[in-house]
Amino acid sequence: QVQLVESGGGLVQAGGSLRLSCAVSARTFSISAMAWFRQAPGKEREFVAAITWSAGITDYADSVKGRFTISRDNAKNTVYLQMNSLKPEDTAVYYCAASTRVGNVRYENNYNYWGQGTQVTVSS
Repeated sequence: QVQLVESGGGLVQAGGSLRLSCAVSARTFSISAMAWFRQAPGKEREFVAAITWSAGITDYADSVKGRFTISRDNAKNTVYLQMNSLKPEDTAVYYCAASTRVGNVRYENNYNYWGQGTQVTVSS
């Protein structure tokens, strides 16, 4: 069983930065990829960024490319999302997800473990 615990959300002004962390509390040998998704009020959950666990290959949504960076620390079993140049439209609940499957890292259905979510609010 894989458990994910997110931290690092909060309130920030537009143009500011935040770093989200996702601690994986289980052996990670079976994880193929991890990702961040987000859900804004009244909208569907959407893909933000993903990273393959072993090779560290990354993928980003166009809306965050160049502003957000996903990374992982295998020794600490932790994935990070560094968010810079934040915009009010980045306001959402951010979810960490882990996959033990082989599939498209952008697809929500590829992920079988989810964190509880952390709120990110960007004020204008």
